[in-house]
Amino acid sequence: MSAVLFVLHVVILVLLWGLVLAAIVAVRHDVFGVRRQPKPAAPAPPPKAQRKQSPPKQQSKTARTLVVTGGPLAGTTLQLDNTPVTIGRADGSTLVISDDYVSSNHARLVPDGDAWVLEDLGSTNGTFLDRDRVTNATKVPIGTPIRIGKTVLELRR
Repeated sequence: MSAVLFVLHVVILVLLWGLVLAAIVAVRHDVFGVRRQPKPAAPAPPPKAQRKQSPPKQQSKTARTLVVTGGPLAGTTLQLDNTPVTIGRADGSTLVISDDYVSSNHARLVPDGDAWVLEDLGSTNGTFLDRDRVTNATKVPIGTPIRIGKTVLELRR
């Protein structure tokens, strides 16, 4: 009889530890997100016929600043040069955003001639240019809102 009780105690203990581990895994996925394979760098450049089209007048000059217009960092200004700007929760990011809806390496702004290109780096909750989700490298017009989590950014001259 005592051997049966001992086995029953061990089974219950194993089930309880399984429940605790399942809870830890669920919380880890909520906090850090699910790891995904990195996306390919950038799509091929457009054909030459499309390049010759003149951009709208507003995009003709290069943006010189990145301004946070909404969210906890509102009012923050970042001076831009010819280096990419990384955005995310990671300490190594150019713009660190402490937000549960922002991935560690969430998005990147890359200079491309007189324009800036926005890339989503496989984030869990997405990167939005105006109201459209960014799925490919996309040129960012000056003054167009970029939403990452609860933070809204804009490129300005």
